Amino acid sequence: MASPPPVVLRVADTALELLTVPQVMTRLQLGRSAVYALLRSGQLASITLGRARRIPTHALTDFIRTRLDQEAAA
Repeated sequence: MASPPPVVLRVADTALELLTVPQVMTRLQLGRSAVYALLRSGQLASITLGRARRIPTHALTDFIRTRLDQEAAA
């Protein structure tokens, strides 16, 4: 079953794509608990809309880049 496409918001002429937790789970190949642990720890930024958590695509990219940099430095 394919996940729905990311939500695209326009903020000051800039497109901002928001991903759901299941979409992030698929992209990172992690379980739900692992993704929520990253959100709780602040390693992965998100916004809350009502009761829904949304992760900006740039936050996911930043998270991956940071992890790659950390592993390259080790």
